[in-house]
Amino acid sequence: MHDSKRWQAPYRLRLLVTDTLVVVVAVVAAQLARFGPLDVALSVATDSAVSYTVLSVALVLLWSAFLVAFATRDTRILGAGAEEYRRIGDASLRLFGVIAIVAFVGGFEVARGYLAVAFPLGLVGLVADRWLWRHWLVRRRAQGSYSSTVVVLGSRRAARAMSTQFERESDAGYRVVGVCIPGFDPLRGDRRGRSDELDVDGHVVPVLGDETSVLEALLATGADTVAVTATEALGADGMRALAWELASLDVDLVVAPGVVDVAGPRLRIRPVAGLPLLHVEEPQYEGAGRFAKVAFDAVVAGLALVVASPVLLLSALAIKTTSRGPLLYRAQRVGLRGETFSMLKLRTMEDGASSRVIELAGLDEGSGPLFKIRDDPRVTRVGRILRRTSIDELPQLVNVLRGHMSVVGPRPPLPREVVAYTGDVHRRLLVKPGITGLWQVSGRSDLSWEESVRLDLFYVENWSLVQDLVIVWRTLRAVISPKGAY
Repeated sequence: MHDSKRWQAPYRLRLLVTDTLVVVVAVVAAQLARFGPLDVALSVATDSAVSYTVLSVALVLLWSAFLVAFATRDTRILGAGAEEYRRIGDASLRLFGVIAIVAFVGGFEVARGYLAVAFPLGLVGLVADRWLWRHWLVRRRAQGSYSSTVVVLGSRRAARAMSTQFERESDAGYRVVGVCIPGFDPLRGDRRGRSDELDVDGHVVPVLGDETSVLEALLATGADTVAVTATEALGADGMRALAWELASLDVDLVVAPGVVDVAGPRLRIRPVAGLPLLHVEEPQYEGAGRFAKVAFDAVVAGLALVVASPVLLLSALAIKTTSRGPLLYRAQRVGLRGETFSMLKLRTMEDGASSRVIELAGLDEGSGPLFKIRDDPRVTRVGRILRRTSIDELPQLVNVLRGHMSVVGPRPPLPREVVAYTGDVHRRLLVKPGITGLWQVSGRSDLSWEESVRLDLFYVENWSLVQDLVIVWRTLRAVISPKGAY
């Protein structure tokens, strides 16, 4: 086993221990909550009886087995966040589905209170357990350990793009230690005579040879993974030969399919005529996916509005007693399919601030068609606090209940921004804009226009309910540490 992989077995063992502990605590707590310290018997249709203690032991074993069967500790998803949580949820839901079917068919009368405590307590505990381990792992990866070391194979441009992405997303656990570029000659550089180094966000990565030098590069660096991008230089025979060689060396092979900004749930590999073809599924704009999003928006917005009502009341009093003007600011925004609506915000600027846009045009720090000023002189003292904590955006929950917005979605654009849209940017309007989104949890106002658009389009093309839940959670964390909000 490669030295860079030696962390995996101990880490998976820790997960096994803590997962089992969480399941045991959840099941024992469920039995005690429902029956107390007494050992109650489970009634069966055949007039026989089974102790709930026996059932609890069986449930612990079955739950542990389902976590293994659904690969919740697969090394490929360790620290991956949403996918790790999804597999845990899938395993737990299917287990309790099986229990319900078996109980119905076999005539068991399992106490509903027992399962009502065990299932949510165990599921929340498992997710919290993995969340804590994931943050521990992220901290180690930020220090340069607990990561896979990677040799990237591809053209100079493609290799730099992949290496840059790995460098920026250190949480993913891939650290590039070398690059192989087709056509590279160590004496003369590549076909254009360029150097034997790549500058990746200020980090120098050595070019270790051409497409035939992968094995030598692995020996030189001790890497445990080869990442291939722009595979046309190798061809089908070259890829097959490389896969066979790496398998014998216990080296992982990952291949970038060349499909940009399409997430895993939309990708399916299906064999056709003996060829492993990558199928890209249609985005979930309609049907059951749309219904689930509408239901999610209604529930989350309604609950959030109730919880936030005291904060809204105090904010309203602060605005009214410190500055003149209306309580709410109604901003025209463009929503689903290009329809305009009035987006509600608590007023954070002096009354009539919009009339000073031309006057302050020289201070604009926004990128693209965005107008942003970090220290905007129009913002009131109370407004600065409301903006820093994002409290000014809470009235948008009313927009969600009215159907103009979603809790999660692309950034709501101004009409003048939409007029300046070119090319694929219009695809942002295929879904409702959101109070929060990938743009907010990935840098907010500090993002460039191009990066903001890319994140919005990624969300539109790859929407899922799990992703919405993750974004809401990350938004709460971003509000607590509001970097990039102004």
